[in-house]
Amino acid sequence: MTILMRLNNPYIQIKRSKIHGDGVYAKIDIPAGTDIIQYVGDIVSKEESERRAEEVSQLAKRTGSGLVYTFTLNDEYDIDGNVSWNPARLINHACETNCEAQSGDDEIWIVSTKGIKQGEELYYDYGYDLENWQEHPCRCGFASCIGVIVDKTLRKKLMLTQAYKSYIAVKNDR
Repeated sequence: MTILMRLNNPYIQIKRSKIHGDGVYAKIDIPAGTDIIQYVGDIVSKEESERRAEEVSQLAKRTGSGLVYTFTLNDEYDIDGNVSWNPARLINHACETNCEAQSGDDEIWIVSTKGIKQGEELYYDYGYDLENWQEHPCRCGFASCIGVIVDKTLRKKLMLTQAYKSYIAVKNDR
């Protein structure tokens, strides 16, 4: 099963990002609380979702590149947004955000959490857990950035670990 989106979204445009690859930018001023874009893709079972995530993880270990575009849809299914017709997959993670992913009624929407000015890049917290955190460097450049993509609620916990302190020491020595 697949969820399609309408084309020509009035709120966004795709441009190169200073953070990573392409990014999604506001085409016009976007008020707080706006449903900006639906996150779409292939609807897959939890089992298939895990298989795809493991495939991407193995690719990342071999090549250094690999991104997971999966969102939990409900108790039975996930959305794999790694499809060319899902521009929402291009929204970058940042430690300071202006959007968030909201789910309900078996849909995922990217919603503005504050007013976004025309030309501003859209960011949200990818919400990664602590598993394999070293494999997810953050390049957002915000003052609050801890250098890896980890859910905001887990950042302080991670920063207290010796593994994180060692990771940062090695990174700073480069």
